[in-house]
Amino acid sequence: MKLGGHVTIRKGYLAAARETVKLGGKAFQYFPKNPRSLSLKSFDHRDTDNCARFCQEHGLVSIAHTPYMTNLSVEDPEMRQVMLRSILNDLDIAEACGSIGLVVHFGKYKGTDPLRGYQLMIDMLNKVLMSWEGKSLLLIENNAGHGVKMGIMLEELVQIRKLTDYPDKIGYCFDTCHAFASGLWTGHNWTAVVEKGLELGYFPDLKAIHLNDSVYPSGSFRDRHANVGKGYIGEKNMKELLHTPVLRDLPFILETPGSREYSLRDEMKYVYALAASN
Repeated sequence: MKLGGHVTIRKGYLAAARETVKLGGKAFQYFPKNPRSLSLKSFDHRDTDNCARFCQEHGLVSIAHTPYMTNLSVEDPEMRQVMLRSILNDLDIAEACGSIGLVVHFGKYKGTDPLRGYQLMIDMLNKVLMSWEGKSLLLIENNAGHGVKMGIMLEELVQIRKLTDYPDKIGYCFDTCHAFASGLWTGHNWTAVVEKGLELGYFPDLKAIHLNDSVYPSGSFRDRHANVGKGYIGEKNMKELLHTPVLRDLPFILETPGSREYSLRDEMKYVYALAASN
């Protein structure tokens, strides 16, 4: 199982990969730069090259994640240029680290016409990807539905990808807490979710899973992650997801709370055991 967590790059990209191995992981996620800023980052190519080499030698899979402020459906022309440059900067770093992709949340449009939000998102994706020639994919993540009910259905993700000029440069990242919070996954309909994904052709382009339980019930539209098996999704439902054949070869990334009493290492041991149980 390719399991890991979100790790810091405070000591560099190579250090993040090494930390993953120490924890017993086979996958990890990182912010390419300051997660609270869209400023461009000049990075040490020796560090990224060493990270990519280390991952290859140890069979590690990595994904990067855009800063919190990134919004594919932003309307202000000046801010759209800032977003464009920031995403391309993130893609450059992800590529240099050998990451399979860069996670970006489905767009959130704050205007009154949802169609306008989708149009802005498609235009942003086209502008980013027309300039991108690397192997790292842009991985669109499903939303929890907080504030704006965009990106909460698999149909939306599949259709947006199809409508872009560069679908081959786009994949998906499925967040379990977001799916639960949005009501896509109720905890009792996982078979139906998988069947819908198969029907839509979603799974061939799914490249990563964010494995998070939920502090709030399904349909709450509240995005707050809980440790696996310790939230409203629960152990039984998480186990069903972990045993899904179509997800077997994907990296599972934990974005869950940590503490002295229950560390990322502890949670990884728990998830490994849960995935291995009958």
